[in-house]
Amino acid sequence: MVVLLGSYTIPLLGVSLFIAVLTNITFKMLNSYLHKWFQMKPIPELEGTYPIIGNALAFKTNAGDFFRQIEDYIREYCDAPLFKLWVGPVPFVVLFHAETVETVLTNAVHMEKSYPYSFLHPWLGTGLLTSTGPKWRQRRKMLTPTFHFSILTDFLEVMNEQTDILVEKLGKQAGKGPFNCFNQITLCALDIICETAMGRKIYAQNNSDSEYVKSVYKMSDIISRRQRTPWFWPDILYYYFGEGKEHDKTLKVLHSFTYKVINEKAESISNCESDDKSEQGGEKRQAFLDMLLKTTDDDGNRMSHQDIQEEVDTFMFRGHDTTAASMNWALHLLGKPCNSLKHCLLLCLLCKGTSDRPATMEDLKKLKYLECVIKEALRLFPSVPFFARSLGEDCHINGFKVPKGANAIIITYGLHRDPRYFPEPEEFRPERFLPENSVGRPPYAYIPFSAGLRNCIGQRFALMEEKVVLSAILRNFNIEACQKREELRPAGELILRPEKGIWVKLEKRKLEL
Repeated sequence: MVVLLGSYTIPLLGVSLFIAVLTNITFKMLNSYLHKWFQMKPIPELEGTYPIIGNALAFKTNAGDFFRQIEDYIREYCDAPLFKLWVGPVPFVVLFHAETVETVLTNAVHMEKSYPYSFLHPWLGTGLLTSTGPKWRQRRKMLTPTFHFSILTDFLEVMNEQTDILVEKLGKQAGKGPFNCFNQITLCALDIICETAMGRKIYAQNNSDSEYVKSVYKMSDIISRRQRTPWFWPDILYYYFGEGKEHDKTLKVLHSFTYKVINEKAESISNCESDDKSEQGGEKRQAFLDMLLKTTDDDGNRMSHQDIQEEVDTFMFRGHDTTAASMNWALHLLGKPCNSLKHCLLLCLLCKGTSDRPATMEDLKKLKYLECVIKEALRLFPSVPFFARSLGEDCHINGFKVPKGANAIIITYGLHRDPRYFPEPEEFRPERFLPENSVGRPPYAYIPFSAGLRNCIGQRFALMEEKVVLSAILRNFNIEACQKREELRPAGELILRPEKGIWVKLEKRKLEL
């Protein structure tokens, strides 16, 4: 009997050790959960909040229905400074007032993105969007010079070329009745970012069936669905019961493409006698990728190819979808009967006359009112309708204590509708952003490109692109929106898209002053 027991000593010790470790982890997690639960008790909460599962079962899985839930919550708690919700055992405080948002975004301790952003890591790694701490600071410092005004000027040629293709495509729809312009605008933005980020033409506007183009959209949808379904947050459940295999299949397409482009570009640069000459006939047109391959840190070290791939994938993801959505929303708003369209057109005509020459930086500087239109479209329909941070220390938000480790969701969509700073907030009024009408407005009342340390590094690039594309469309077509506001049904995925697209009628315009 003693011998038999001895033979089981090692397995029994292993099981005992496993149980002890599991018990310790469970105790720590439960202790952390209860600590947050009691500390956050005074904060207003959603109805139907249950221990452990929180509000997880109440969330709609459809992107449009989920976003309408968020809208309903904002209206219900509009008089409260904040409210809380639980996604399983993970607590979130929801912020949509300038004073509460400022508390989080101005404190460098709260710079880390919240847990759901980790689902972007397989695609984007820990690039500028998803990294934190010293890596983020170093990377931001290295990349900021690549967005210098003089460098952005070099990208204007690409924007003009792709806009000409878009205008030609839209011209084929003019006079034929309503059509959904969302996809065409998006493909133009994708062509622009692909050529400016990687120096590679993908001809998305002429080949929307491209495997890479399809994979960009598919991956965005896959990640967004996982973020909304917390029961698929654990990898083991996601890969056994969720879209894990489809995720990896799509990821392989995306990474293979950018990996190939980066290696080809690196080889081209190393073999080229003059780094200033591109592969097409010696013109000086550097993409972000060219600059990243030459960028060094304070110690003179170059970025690795993996580092570069993180940033290129990030530029591709964040650099086209957000801008495309903004331009589509702006077209819908300009297609409604209002004086804004006439004002914009007049300025576009005064800017270039009846000439069809490419837009210049001087032209874009004159389009002040169009810039107000873009800003007002981003107020009503911010490309990123909400984003979240992990709180790095205990803090007080409007008198409520929020413990370290909780998450703060900033609802940009709700923030931009605060009637204190935007009277009649649902009305489309570009004049709100004229300098004389912006005096006294808190800086954190309007943050379409985020704010604070982690504001969007590419916002000047985006504004420049939107001016080029929208001014060209306005100069060439009369626009009529074919949807009422309530028919748009915004869907809050990784970006804010209209659930059924943007439907417009176009008529060719005869340019005359």
